[in-house]
Amino acid sequence: MYLCNVKIFNNPLFKQIKIMKNNFIKLMMLVVACFIGMTGDGQTAYITINSDSSVFVINVATNTVKDTIHVGKGPGGVSVSQDGSRVYVANESDNTVCVIDAHSNTVISTIPVGHYPMGLCVSPDGSKVYVSNYAGDSIKIINTVSNTVTGAILVGSSPCGIAVSPNGNIIYVTNQGSNTVSVIDAVADTVLATIPVLELPYGIVVTPDGSTVYVANFSSNTVSVINTASNTNIDTIVVGFKPLGICVNPSGTRVYVTNTDNNTVSVINTATNTVLTSLTVGYNPAGIAVSPDGSKVYVASSYDSTVYVINTANNIISHHIIVSYIPIAFGNFMSLLGTGLPSIDNVSSGIFVYPNPTNSILNIRNQLGITNYELRITDVLGNEIYHETLSIDNCQLSIANWNAGIYFYEIRSSTTIARGKFVKEF
Repeated sequence: MYLCNVKIFNNPLFKQIKIMKNNFIKLMMLVVACFIGMTGDGQTAYITINSDSSVFVINVATNTVKDTIHVGKGPGGVSVSQDGSRVYVANESDNTVCVIDAHSNTVISTIPVGHYPMGLCVSPDGSKVYVSNYAGDSIKIINTVSNTVTGAILVGSSPCGIAVSPNGNIIYVTNQGSNTVSVIDAVADTVLATIPVLELPYGIVVTPDGSTVYVANFSSNTVSVINTASNTNIDTIVVGFKPLGICVNPSGTRVYVTNTDNNTVSVINTATNTVLTSLTVGYNPAGIAVSPDGSKVYVASSYDSTVYVINTANNIISHHIIVSYIPIAFGNFMSLLGTGLPSIDNVSSGIFVYPNPTNSILNIRNQLGITNYELRITDVLGNEIYHETLSIDNCQLSIANWNAGIYFYEIRSSTTIARGKFVKEF
């Protein structure tokens, strides 16, 4: 029997079948990796905890806390870059913004800004962060390459919520002290218009097509609807008591609003600007964000230390996640990076990666004219595979032993950030 087994296992046909089987498994792994990257499960939520100076990192696929990051005092506002590589946190009590590297979940920079930073947002290209200084009546502009404040824009009294248009050309800011919305030209960094809204505007969001802005008016229990072409109010929607946070789904058909005083979330139909339903969540809901695929809404309930997950298909709470006391998460706290494929579509000009795909040797040619830069490579799960500080224009890596799949690279210097992706074949 033993000799028979030996003959079978040494049979060339059997060896070929084994090779084909292994290649098939590897192919399925690559397909699965790509599929995960395109689904809503490839996301991470970053929840600021105001009471203990931390950010809770939630795996959206499993609805579990996977990490905790220490930041500055009194964190509230949060914004994630579109490529998912950076998370920016406004620390109200020490007048700073923390920059988190989403690959390692560590703070890589702390930037002094104006008095009492509340809201913030990242420009679509990731080059700037806009921060509202509540006690300074201004918007500070952060250069994300140098992580320094490079400018300021005077707005209305007590600026709070802040949002950016999809093309990155316009910034919208709620001014609580003057009951207005400032419209800012993001190219010239000047105020284009000031729009009156109702009492104590808080959260603000722009629809994906850029045509409409929705503003949560905290003290009037309403949402103002602004037409961005004319910069005028076109509607007012009555919601719950003390609306604060607000977000819109990817298709622009639904707007979700947290009502802090009656512990609910209002669901607005944007076609009719009417409330479809009101969902009861935890005590004093604050921040709210929708997953990029639109299937889930996450709500930070500040007084019961819980994040609630709403299934948008049936508007029913599907999960609740225990975090820590006073989760705020004011802003866009949802990222595509973490449990799936990061959303990097275009290779940065000046960086040449070849051959691509490759199965053994990878060449990275740097024609950006920079020296002393960091090269970081991660897999589709966000795991760091390679990290090195280099000073050469041409880098050659042996990746023959790496698993087949899609990988993402980032080149970062004091003046430049460049990103792209490549495929490792069998």
